Amino acid sequence: LLLLLGQLLALLGRGGAFYLEVRELEEKCFIQEIPDGTVVIGARAASPGLARPASRVLRGNGGWNLLARQYGPQGSFTFTSQSPGEHQICLHLESIRFALFYDGKLAIHLDMQLGEHTNDYTEIAANDKLTLLHLRVQQLVEQVEQIQKEQEYQRWREERFRQTSESTNQRVLWWSILQTFILVAIGIWQMQHLKSFFKAKKLV
Repeated sequence: LLLLLGQLLALLGRGGAFYLEVRELEEKCFIQEIPDGTVVIGARAASPGLARPASRVLRGNGGWNLLARQYGPQGSFTFTSQSPGEHQICLHLESIRFALFYDGKLAIHLDMQLGEHTNDYTEIAANDKLTLLHLRVQQLVEQVEQIQKEQEYQRWREERFRQTSESTNQRVLWWSILQTFILVAIGIWQMQHLKSFFKAKKLV
């Protein structure tokens, strides 16, 4: 389930919206790879008739909780990633037995925006009184910053992959050496055992 939802979110790029169905007392999670220092904004809306809260848990790279909160029919969250890597967002539905039109599951609409997509440039232009040219320059600067974060994240992933590969190769090497040592030891033991056997039978 995690892999399926992770692939779905990957198809949406660095932001997007999708629907999912959560059953009563069920938890559904999806994984999003996020570079370091990236702003993430999410908004959730449940189907009409929700009478009980739904909780959201955000786990950072390493499995520790970044955010755990209960929401009503609608809710939003904002956070800035403190470390690069996979972040897990989980939705857990409390009891909805008294909700209207209850059919055992609830449709949830989740909208997520990452990086420069979280900025409302219309509001920024109005507040800072920017011209169209200045606003476009600011957009380009923020896009370049996001690209740099993505490049740093890819380098971080390559470094982790290299370390994992080196560690795996080292373990394989030591395991091969151990196997060779065991085979040599068994061979020596068999030779000594056969030599003693032949001497006992006076064959040598």
